[in-house]
Amino acid sequence: MSEHRAQPELLMPQALLSRTAETLADRYNGVFSPQTVERYVFESYTALRRTATIYNHLPALAGRFAADRLSALAQSTGAAPKDVPEVLFICVHNAGRSQMAAALLDHYGKGSVHVRSAGSAPVGAISPVVVEAMAEIGLDLEAQYPKPLTDDVVAAADVVVSMGCGDACAIYPGKRYLDWTLEDPHGQPLEVVRAIRDDLDTRVQELLHELTSPVPV
Repeated sequence: MSEHRAQPELLMPQALLSRTAETLADRYNGVFSPQTVERYVFESYTALRRTATIYNHLPALAGRFAADRLSALAQSTGAAPKDVPEVLFICVHNAGRSQMAAALLDHYGKGSVHVRSAGSAPVGAISPVVVEAMAEIGLDLEAQYPKPLTDDVVAAADVVVSMGCGDACAIYPGKRYLDWTLEDPHGQPLEVVRAIRDDLDTRVQELLHELTSPVPV
């Protein structure tokens, strides 16, 4: 008799996701309704599940993703203050360039900017060679994961940096849009990924200088 494996969509951990939603609803009490928070949690789980290859940690990742999206939504609607500039990096898979750029800007910014990243067509995991190249300079991407591009994170951003994802990003007035042309590290050897990393390093430091330098009076 053939073995039938349960499909991932039949394995949605309803109780665990509901508990996550309750925790986030407490955090955003008075900002978002419990129904909105629950919708974000379950939508985030479904979005990540589409490309996931390992499901064990998916509920926890969905909670992190939902929390970040709710934070972005609160900022974009004026329900939460913006203390520092918000930067969003986008590439196709959110497994290489955008993850490297986000890690570099977060590292150099030391809290003076807030950074997000996303992919127009995210994959299941960050490229191992990208993780290796970043580890060489002391930046750990092991806890990071590819995330789909959502309107809430775009709406919250002050600067949106696109790296080869075409017209996938929604256009909002009052934002700064940059298009960085870099080679895709997918399938590349380590020495090529190092060169991409170093190119991003220079660009990121220049962007940080622009965002944090005092505006002449």
